[in-house]
Amino acid sequence: MKKLFITAAIVLFSLVVGIPLSMGQAGDYEPPRLSTGTPDLNGIWQALNAANYDVEPHIARPAMQLREGPHSMLPDVPVLALGAVGAVPGSMGVITNGGRIPYTAEARELKEENHSQWVDRDPEIKCYMPGVPRATYLPFPFQIFQNDNSVFIAYEFAGAVREIYMRNVGPAETDSWMGQSVGRWENDTLVVEVTGQNDRTWFDRAGSHHTNQLVVTERYTMIGANHIQYEATMDDPNVFVEPWTISMPLYRRIEDGARLMDFKCVEFVEELLFGEFRRDPLPR
Repeated sequence: MKKLFITAAIVLFSLVVGIPLSMGQAGDYEPPRLSTGTPDLNGIWQALNAANYDVEPHIARPAMQLREGPHSMLPDVPVLALGAVGAVPGSMGVITNGGRIPYTAEARELKEENHSQWVDRDPEIKCYMPGVPRATYLPFPFQIFQNDNSVFIAYEFAGAVREIYMRNVGPAETDSWMGQSVGRWENDTLVVEVTGQNDRTWFDRAGSHHTNQLVVTERYTMIGANHIQYEATMDDPNVFVEPWTISMPLYRRIEDGARLMDFKCVEFVEELLFGEFRRDPLPR
């Protein structure tokens, strides 16, 4: 009876803190390796969490853009027709130690302003490249292609891609949506430093922003045959009072025929972006 109680307690604890029992610890797992001895990360992966809604801890909300109601916050007019489909699921957040983004007071104010104007400002809505780390936890899979000398990541969303240079290529020549990624191995962890991102991407749908001085340090560690532990540390002295880190498991897509599907959403937003310029515009 005592053993049963202890087992039940362990299971309950794992559910509360969100640690799958089957994952094990990174130190206990011996990953498959390439001929160079580095862990083999090849495969299709996907995050399963609510980070794209809001990386910070949050309760469920009735919409991604809200307005003051007579007794509580209600869906704003532009998203009212979405109903439950447009609601935000609650989450414990993905920031380590359950914290919030350490914004300066001014940057926190801009984040809240962005959130209040989500429909007009979120770059995801207009199918812009998602940037790093957001590309990792969008509700779309991505595929890692790895050989002895290179790592390449293709994302289903918007057909975004990243080449991770496994050598020093110097500073990024210009800012871009996905930035420049330079990787190295620290034991069995792939560490990637991302610089040169423009200031137009967000971390989530809650208006969490950064500047073009953002430096993202990612860490990919195999902790099981079908799991990668992903961490990303963000440093941007223009808007953060200190660096902060997110952490989450990534899950291998193991179903038969798993592959990235075509989701080149630029054509899906042409009416949104350019419909008003038709010779005979449709009702908007």
